[in-house]
Amino acid sequence: MRRRAADYRRPVRRKYWCWIWALLGLFLVAGLLLFVVQHNQNEDRDGKPVQEMRESPQREAHRVLNFTEELVSTTSLSRQLAEQMTLAKAYVVIAKEHNNLHLAWELSSRIRSCQLLLSKAAKRGEPLTLDEAEPIIKSLSSLIFKAQDAHYDIATTITTMKSHTQALEERANAAIVQSTVFGQLAAEALPKSLHCLNVKLTVDWIKNPSLQQLMEETRYSPRLVDNNLYHFCIFSDSLLATSVVVNSTVSNADHPQQLVFHVVTNGISYGAMQAWFHHNDLKGATIEVQNIEEFTWLNASFAPIMKQPSDADAELKTWNQKYLSLLDHLRFYIPDIYPQLEKVVFLEDDVVVQKELTPLFSLEMHGNVNGAVETCLEAFHRYYRYLNFSSPLISSKFDPQACGWAFGMNVFDLIAWRKANVTSRYHYWQQQNTDGTLWKLGTLPPGLLAFYGLTEPLDRRWHVLGLGYDMNIDSRLIESAAVIHFNGHMKPWLKLGIGRYKPLWERYVNTSHPYLQDCVAA
Repeated sequence: MRRRAADYRRPVRRKYWCWIWALLGLFLVAGLLLFVVQHNQNEDRDGKPVQEMRESPQREAHRVLNFTEELVSTTSLSRQLAEQMTLAKAYVVIAKEHNNLHLAWELSSRIRSCQLLLSKAAKRGEPLTLDEAEPIIKSLSSLIFKAQDAHYDIATTITTMKSHTQALEERANAAIVQSTVFGQLAAEALPKSLHCLNVKLTVDWIKNPSLQQLMEETRYSPRLVDNNLYHFCIFSDSLLATSVVVNSTVSNADHPQQLVFHVVTNGISYGAMQAWFHHNDLKGATIEVQNIEEFTWLNASFAPIMKQPSDADAELKTWNQKYLSLLDHLRFYIPDIYPQLEKVVFLEDDVVVQKELTPLFSLEMHGNVNGAVETCLEAFHRYYRYLNFSSPLISSKFDPQACGWAFGMNVFDLIAWRKANVTSRYHYWQQQNTDGTLWKLGTLPPGLLAFYGLTEPLDRRWHVLGLGYDMNIDSRLIESAAVIHFNGHMKPWLKLGIGRYKPLWERYVNTSHPYLQDCVAA
């Protein structure tokens, strides 16, 4: 019989103990994992209150009442109160019309209570509670039912409110017209200091015959008809405004002695204008001042604008008399006033020149008459905004989407003007509009018609508009502009002028003149 090996059982024992040690290792790892998990859970429990404490202000911030949303919400008590209050206000009006003053007083009292409650809720930032709102809702509902029982039914309410709406619309329209008239009066009103200056200069002109003789000699200067010089025309009865236009043009010219200014004013301002420009240094520039009352050729048989509107036309009476002023329409007669000139630059009296303007005289006009800056970057500056295209006379001849342009700084080729007979065009359209159905009063609408197809667009930087009404013009655009235009009611010489733009105009006022100093001090 064979003997077993001595070490036969030893490997079995070793394998058994290996499994035991493996199980013990697994138990140890599992214990460590349980310990780590338990520790993390304890930390989460400890940190949660802190986190909640940190988040609680944010949650509270989200709970703050948005009262606008509260009033919009269909389920809120605030909206119910607001709607009841609106209905109650309507019944107050109706009750007063029916002389039910007691009901009107009760409704007004409840309305005030509603307003007080809503204001308190908005102030504290919390929605209304049922306990707060229910008493007022019930009392107001009771009064509304009482008003309905008094035959203030829905039909009566609608009819009454319609009549009140129409009355309010009429009052609003009247207020708009009135504010327009007041604005125009404010724009026309001459400040006391400027009136004083006019009086002093007029007296100086009357008392100084030598000054009159000197200015009479200037009238026959050959420079006034020399087409090798640069000619500018200004038509105005405003002394200081005209002086700023001349002074700013001269100040920004490289060679002021080559400039000639043609000023036309009325009989009242004529002497003051002459005296002022005699007393001020123009750096060698020539200036001619004419009195429009001496233009005997400008009469009713020649100029339709001389025929004033009838007294029966109430609408025209509400408009600024500036639009009926012959000085304002004189721009359409430039070739007749200066028959020997070939090209001029027209400047309105509410502009300020900031750069050299003589390059305008060498611009290529491509046979056109009027060089102007177009204003159709915005849709409302197209022809259809100025003219009545429901009239076949307008719609058959003009494009409603044609681009509008600006008066204020214009280059006029007078040779091309005479060839195209633009003044006759202007007369034709003025005669067609005697009833005021083609356009409202003003010079731009007839200008758009007379110069239609004859306008050369200029670079926008030559002429920037809006300083008399627009407070938000880009400063970079103003700085780059050759001419800035204070069109609108807020003229820079008035108190209602826009403060941001006033220095641009005031720096060209000759404040050193003794008459002006005396008048401002007075």
